[in-house]
Amino acid sequence: MRSLIPGILAMAAIVVASNILVQHPLGAYLTWGALTYPFAFLVTDLTNRLQGSAAARRVVLAGFATGILCSLIGTQIVGEFGPLVTLRIAIGSGLAFLTAQLLDVSVFNRLRAGSWWKAPLVSTLVSSTLDTAIFFSVAFSASLAFIEPGNDVSWATAPGPLLGFGPDVPFWASLAVADWLVKLLLALVALLPFRLIVGRLLVKVA
Repeated sequence: MRSLIPGILAMAAIVVASNILVQHPLGAYLTWGALTYPFAFLVTDLTNRLQGSAAARRVVLAGFATGILCSLIGTQIVGEFGPLVTLRIAIGSGLAFLTAQLLDVSVFNRLRAGSWWKAPLVSTLVSSTLDTAIFFSVAFSASLAFIEPGNDVSWATAPGPLLGFGPDVPFWASLAVADWLVKLLLALVALLPFRLIVGRLLVKVA
């Protein structure tokens, strides 16, 4: 268990930082949390490569527990437009994180015997896509309004051009696409620290 502490602490730090930074906008379609959250997949992949899938799943569960705690705290903090974390956001966040991270572990395992970059890149791309789809649809889609009828998300369902220049879609779709594009970019960026960290730690073990 002691060997999991670095991974658990790194995952918890990313989840806490992302929950704080998501409250601060970055342009029209992003928040600062979009730049930190994708590195949760890097932590999962590093743990998986270095310690195996069972250890990676424990780190994921620790991150999930941290996220639940952050959501509970957020529901008690009232901002200008109500609680910082609504029920739909809490459910969407928790469901997206747990489902996507566990998928990441599974896909990584299937590809771990291939080229060094294939498992972390493909697993992150697939799981990040699922993460984005689950979170934004659960949190903001009009078709799921029954989850929290008292939560007014009309601002998110209002139609407008996709990312400001595409076809008309609900505003939350633009948020989702922008978030997804950042995840894809950071999946590529994360290959460098993945390669360096794995290489250095495996050399030490050898």
